[in-house]
Amino acid sequence: MGQKYESTNLGAPRVCSIADALDIVGERWSLLVLRELGFGVHRFKDIQVNTGAPRETLAVRLRKLEEAGVIERRRYCEHPPRDEYVLTEAGQALAPALRALRQWGERYVTPTLQQPAEA
Repeated sequence: MGQKYESTNLGAPRVCSIADALDIVGERWSLLVLRELGFGVHRFKDIQVNTGAPRETLAVRLRKLEEAGVIERRRYCEHPPRDEYVLTEAGQALAPALRALRQWGERYVTPTLQQPAEA
C-alpha cells in the first residue's frame, strides 16, 4: 500500500477500495464462479457442478456479478432459451488477483500430496 494514509479515522470507517472490491467479488461462490469462467466454463450447470454451489446461491451470485459489470450473459440457444456467462474486461482484469490467491493457497493452505519415502 504505497500511498500514505492517515493514521486516525475520526470514528468513521476508512474509505477503502479493497472493501469496495470485496463487496463485489469477496464471497466464496463469486470467486469460484470467476475461477470457472477463467477456465473457460460458461454454462450455468457446468459452473454449478464444478463449484458445488447451491442452485439459488449461484443464480444470485451470477446476477450480482452481472449487475456489477464483472460478467455478462450471452444467449447461445433461442429454443429453449439458454444463456452462458463470460468475463467482461473488468472480470478479466481480476485474473492476476485470482492467480495470486491460488498461489497463496497452494503455498500456505492446501495440503500437498505426500511424497513416497525414498528407499
